Amino acid sequence: MQTLRILIADDSIIILRKLSQLFEALGHTVIDTARTGSHVVEKYDREKIDLVSMDITMPDMDGIEATRKILEKDPSARVLVITSHGQEQMIVEAIGAGAMGYILKPFNQEKIAAMIEKIMAGKET
Repeated sequence: MQTLRILIADDSIIILRKLSQLFEALGHTVIDTARTGSHVVEKYDREKIDLVSMDITMPDMDGIEATRKILEKDPSARVLVITSHGQEQMIVEAIGAGAMGYILKPFNQEKIAAMIEKIMAGKET
């Protein structure tokens, strides 16, 4: 698998650290992190990003709206939602906004690696 440039969005510093370590253990580069929805949209615009890891619940703009805004600007953007929200409606909204994958917390390296492979192969889940 190719090395991806990843932007992580989550309001929890602990989750940001865990995801950063996990993505780097998989051989990817974490370009930046964001703790709010508006910051992830701004940071996406500034960097060449291959994949966005997006939480749903964040201050100022949720991950679903941030996903919509990123995809409005870049329809080829790849967004993987990693969240604790398991309600079917949230999953439907995230996929409807353009997310290509959805993983519930607690996450593990195997689940994330498999989902990244699907996303990079262009298979929505």
